[in-house]
Amino acid sequence: MDLTIDTADGTAEAFVSRPETAEHDVPGVLLFPDIFGLRPQIRTMMDRIASWGYVVLAPNVFYRSGTVDDLAPTVDLREPGERDGYIAKVFPLREGLTSDLSRPDTAAYLDALLTLPGVTGDVGVIGYCMGARLALRAGGDHTDRIATVGGFHGGGLATDESDSPHLSLATTRAAVLLRHADDDPSMPREGMDVIASLARESGVPLDQDVYPGAPHGYSMADTSMYDETAAERHFEDLREHLARRLARHGE
Repeated sequence: MDLTIDTADGTAEAFVSRPETAEHDVPGVLLFPDIFGLRPQIRTMMDRIASWGYVVLAPNVFYRSGTVDDLAPTVDLREPGERDGYIAKVFPLREGLTSDLSRPDTAAYLDALLTLPGVTGDVGVIGYCMGARLALRAGGDHTDRIATVGGFHGGGLATDESDSPHLSLATTRAAVLLRHADDDPSMPREGMDVIASLARESGVPLDQDVYPGAPHGYSMADTSMYDETAAERHFEDLREHLARRLARHGE
């Protein structure tokens, strides 16, 4: 493990990826993984994003329930039925990570990212599946730190609950990029419309779209939902979004 982060409720492990060339004055990116947590696939994605010129940190958001090794998938999520079966196993962890718990955690993760050697300036936050919820809330809670938010195949982003993630658009100063899965019951068109409406009212730069034919979880090459075309489009869109919003030293 690359790093441990002290929180009010314990210690969270984290992966860190750095660009090979830049050592100083590098923007930081906080990455929230999907429900399957920290694993080789997340490392691979982090390394690719880091190669664009960012220091990327991804925390074990389920640290209260176990270490990265404790929680790592024990089955091949690409095999028929294994992904859904494992989701049923870890679903209680997601439900237990309430906004009351995750919000102070996010502050600790940002502190850790910004104290890493060479990290400077505004931060980007990105999230996948359930991580998109955490990313949106982070953007609304930490307006002095976060300049850009990205969410990919997120679910439950606009609900009737008082802590619905989309409500963070009322306070964020970040530019927001959302790329939804196609025909995703967890992110219906009505929810997208609610997000777009609040973003307009709040003056938030929002780039929201659906990848046609892409299933929920399209970016994760270690699961049965992987869609290479959508995954590559997500990397292209994310790279452009970060480059526009996160200034490097001298730029």
